[in-house]
Amino acid sequence: MVRHQPLQYYEPQLCLSCLTGIYGCRWKRYQRSHDDTTPWERLWFLLLTFTFGLTLTWLYFWWEVHNDYDEFNWYLYNRMGYWSDWSVPILVTTATAFTYIAGLLVLALCHIVVGQQMNLHWLHKIGLVAILASTVVAMSAVAQLWEDEWEVLLISLQGTSPFLHLGALAAVTLLSWIVAGQFARAERSSSQVTILCTFFTVVFALYLAPLTISSPCIMEKKDLGPKPALIGHRGAPMLAPEHTLMSFRKALEQKLYGIQADITISLDGVPFLMHDATLRRTTNVEQVFPELARRPASMLNWTVLQRLNAGQWFLKTDPFWTASSLSPSDHREAQNQSICSLDELLELVKGNTTLLLNLREPPRDHPFRSSFVNVTLETLLHSGFPQHQVLWLLNRQRPLVRKVAPGFQQTAGSKEAVASLRRGHIQRLNLRYTQVSGQELRDYASWNLSVNLYTVNAPWLFSLLWCTGIPSVTSDNSHILSQVPSPLWIMPPEEYCLMWVTADLISFTLIVGIFVFQNYHLIRWRLGGIRSYNPEQIMLSAAVRRTSRDVSIMKEKLIFSEISDGVEVSDEFSMCSDSSYDTYANSTAPPRGPRGGSSQAKTLTDQGGR
Repeated sequence: MVRHQPLQYYEPQLCLSCLTGIYGCRWKRYQRSHDDTTPWERLWFLLLTFTFGLTLTWLYFWWEVHNDYDEFNWYLYNRMGYWSDWSVPILVTTATAFTYIAGLLVLALCHIVVGQQMNLHWLHKIGLVAILASTVVAMSAVAQLWEDEWEVLLISLQGTSPFLHLGALAAVTLLSWIVAGQFARAERSSSQVTILCTFFTVVFALYLAPLTISSPCIMEKKDLGPKPALIGHRGAPMLAPEHTLMSFRKALEQKLYGIQADITISLDGVPFLMHDATLRRTTNVEQVFPELARRPASMLNWTVLQRLNAGQWFLKTDPFWTASSLSPSDHREAQNQSICSLDELLELVKGNTTLLLNLREPPRDHPFRSSFVNVTLETLLHSGFPQHQVLWLLNRQRPLVRKVAPGFQQTAGSKEAVASLRRGHIQRLNLRYTQVSGQELRDYASWNLSVNLYTVNAPWLFSLLWCTGIPSVTSDNSHILSQVPSPLWIMPPEEYCLMWVTADLISFTLIVGIFVFQNYHLIRWRLGGIRSYNPEQIMLSAAVRRTSRDVSIMKEKLIFSEISDGVEVSDEFSMCSDSSYDTYANSTAPPRGPRGGSSQAKTLTDQGGR
């Protein structure tokens, strides 16, 4: 009876199959190759790496600007004409795209580690190009339509750069394993020098990066100033519909320093509180008076305005994702809110807080176009509200306001020269948080000018401004910021320097250890000489880690070494085809012979042994 023995035995390689299958749809063993990656596929790898960096930057930017999501939605509302929360879908889409690109990059790096030829599937190539194009379009649109928002990226780095540096050190330390492997596989000394110099140039540049990091939170704790005062933006708009009595009442319950309000005057001369030019976003005017929906709010009589509901929109659109957290009683109260007049606000506040007032100019054909400032001043003065608790923003007719109400704190809404501010008797500045630097804050403080920044909602931004020394901020999120006991992080310079140097030393030690471990056999070979090694062992160990081209080079080196030792090399060994080496290099387990041994090892011994 004849017993048949298999010529080859392949061990299952599930991980390798998944690796090449997901990346290039090469699920079968015969589809894989240890040959060098083609130049075209290397170009796709570079494009993948670039897309990863771009999507990472876009994801970081969009996550950090969550402080301004409401501003972004309001901007799109003015452009598109209807309200919708676009910020969260964009964030989810960006995170999904980044995860996909990061997964492809990890698979590509794994191909390099195991010595597999990269061959990105055409579907992945389409997805890669689509994500790259979408990211470029999104970033270009933000640069054109929301240009000031890119300043948030630089501001956020002041708070995150020390920790991003640690993450970058961890990433480059992990990548050193791949770089060390490529260094060991490189045949030419010039290639090894290029790899080594390029990698360690990047590493040492990263080690010295903290020299360029400047953060206001790197300071002594004793130098930390007082907590910035909080001004409720249109009341407490995360807990109640904006510019309603409920919203202002919620702000008063938090014992805030002040409340900000936008004042519009009705067609019959009643000052009321409304931010938008029309009533479409914050009232039910489209259901009650559809013919008046697009008319300016100031072109309606107060009797008409009183009939509108100003709270249902808040529960329906949920602009801050907080409506579901309202208690049943708050939910019922919010549902029944109406437009609030200035008289009602003054009666509610009664001098218990500061008012930051911003007047909206009525249209040209409005009957109170020339006298709306006087009407508002009369309302304020008649109420008996303390003048020193009013921050007056409107720049129009400021001399008249100073004459009629000399106790008002004159507040400018834009940056001007100090001389100009002094001529206008300006006491405060109300600026967007991206419009002022730390040096400008110190300059204003030296001239006794107080600065209020808007709109600060994120705790990280509030902490950063606290360390900077901001006196006050306007916020939609005052109920959360009022509970922040201290900046999220503050670190003395000595501690930061110690953390920086320690992290660099740990990273450098690990990188050197990885290079030594990866190149251990190469170091022993060069120190001890090739003659101390068995030729068969050298060829077989090289075949495992090298491509078919590298195996041919190693075979030539082996033959030359044998001839130089005066040992006869048989013609059979010198004529041995590369297929045996390629077969070995393309499989993790050597084929089995009739007695369970390695058939290729036996071939090498029989044909090429001494």
